[in-house]
Amino acid sequence: MPRPRTIAGSLDDALDEASLTALLRLIGVLLFPILMGLTCQLSFNLAIPIPPFGVPLTLQTLWVLLAALSIGPRFGTLSMLIYVLAGAVGVPIFAGGQAGMLTILGQTGGYLIGFVLCQPVVAAIVRRPDGAVRGWGAMILAVLAAHLVIFAIGVPWLWAVRRLDPETPAISFVEAVHGGFVVFIIPML
Repeated sequence: MPRPRTIAGSLDDALDEASLTALLRLIGVLLFPILMGLTCQLSFNLAIPIPPFGVPLTLQTLWVLLAALSIGPRFGTLSMLIYVLAGAVGVPIFAGGQAGMLTILGQTGGYLIGFVLCQPVVAAIVRRPDGAVRGWGAMILAVLAAHLVIFAIGVPWLWAVRRLDPETPAISFVEAVHGGFVVFIIPML
């Protein structure tokens, strides 16, 4: 006698492993920008604007790294692009509820671009060519590399914006490195 079909059984038949993986990645692509936006809003009360430039300390890089590690370089990059583009068109999802192109072109814009560009770096370090994960050592190295990419773009961007914006005092590159990188090292550790 044949077994009666259930909803779960029908889903099992309909979703093979590849389809399920694609579905989970799609969910991740949409979920990570939402989580980043929510984290920025929730941490706004706790976000510490680090002197002297007011670059906030938030938990955004947590989601940036989890996206890269869990949904891979293409989908992680797409997820971060959605986050940045949503903010660019006016959805208030950046730190402090900010949004718009002025935020992206402002002193924290380089960090936002770094979120996108670090995705393939993390995946290249963590994943073998066959897609398998290398291990904890590779994950630690990937986290450090991701932060290096984010800061390598964010700090010069911060310096350039501060030098080009007539309404803010110009700073030296050493001051930009201190205010946009060094002060974040201890909280990250």
